Amino acid sequence: MKLLENSSFEAINSQLTIETGDCQIIGRIESYSCKMAGDDKQMFKQFCQEGLPHVMEALSPPQTAGVSPSRLSRSQSGDEGEGPLSDKCSRKTLFYLIATLNASFRPDYDFSRTKSHDFSREPSLNWVLNAVNSSLSSAAGGQFSRLQPQLWQAIDDEICLSECDIYSYKPDLDSDPYGEEGNLWSFNYFFYNKRLKRIVFFTCRSVSLFMTPRDSGIGNDLDLELEDGSFEEEEEENMEEERRGALCTR
Repeated sequence: MKLLENSSFEAINSQLTIETGDCQIIGRIESYSCKMAGDDKQMFKQFCQEGLPHVMEALSPPQTAGVSPSRLSRSQSGDEGEGPLSDKCSRKTLFYLIATLNASFRPDYDFSRTKSHDFSREPSLNWVLNAVNSSLSSAAGGQFSRLQPQLWQAIDDEICLSECDIYSYKPDLDSDPYGEEGNLWSFNYFFYNKRLKRIVFFTCRSVSLFMTPRDSGIGNDLDLELEDGSFEEEEEENMEEERRGALCTR
């Protein structure tokens, strides 16, 4: 996956780090070409050893709120259709999603063992827009409201949102790059345009500003030992001065 330069995204990303008093919003938007080269080709060959590219893989239900009970019951009953519990994607598409994660988070994380159930296909563009806008507006208020039209226009110009399949990544805590203590919420959306052979990746998290690393107590013990040692040295110096003073008065 090749990261594509986009000056509009760079300008928006500079405004997607927002401090709100009790938390910090950290987000970025990136565009990737799905044309494989170098390491991607080698990884794709290994990936295909577990299944052919056209084989369909089951996805998890979408994380976006608003799934209607009727759609949920249809998919649970096994009826055909595109209910949220019956969504699938080809292994080739799954590879693109995994390769995008690797490109975006390298070298700190490796997603080569990520499975299809870590991804969901979102029901509609409007649901994703509402979910993103709601999260960022609640956290950042007017700072995001001013950025919102520019953000979605830039994404639409790059990927043509009306043509996209939208996927999300929501792994378990052990596999989540945002799983460390202090992260309040996060989202990871992929806007995939098959015609353009391109993915726009929008990732964002909210981090508490009040979370600090736990103190092991070792530092405090060391400080006490140093303070005790300084006190003993000071006492010895005072006694030496008193002895010298006594000799001088004789």
